[in-house]
Amino acid sequence: MSDYQNMDALIPLQVGALTVEQIAAIFTHLPVDITFVDEGNDVRFYSGGKSRVFERTPDIIGRNVLNCHSPDSVQIVFKILEDFRARTRDTAEFWIQTKPGDNENRFIHIRYYAVRDPGGKFLGTLEVTQDVTEIQKLTGERKLLDEVK
Repeated sequence: MSDYQNMDALIPLQVGALTVEQIAAIFTHLPVDITFVDEGNDVRFYSGGKSRVFERTPDIIGRNVLNCHSPDSVQIVFKILEDFRARTRDTAEFWIQTKPGDNENRFIHIRYYAVRDPGGKFLGTLEVTQDVTEIQKLTGERKLLDEVK
């Protein structure tokens, strides 16, 4: 039986329940890129979507995340993962400015989160990447009620 044969079966979540189809669509529509690396440092999932910040290909699934980074950053990534595992930190945050010609000079925000079960057991790492170029330009306010004007 394929993983997708029973797509309308509800999957119970922390609050509420969704189908596999709904979960897949939600990940596709989030304004962020998500990558999940399991407790053994293997890439298990990345979200799709029209405007991913960093390209991903299916061949990274199952690959050790340390093999997905440049040699210059491998030790830093390793240290972050070890800190998550040791419970000495829960997040790591970075931001980069892309160069002209590389994705139109964008400002990228990257966050890593330790993912733990309710008992605190380390389950893996969630990477959330977002292009915040347009968000940085926001000023003042725009309220929901402004939409009707």
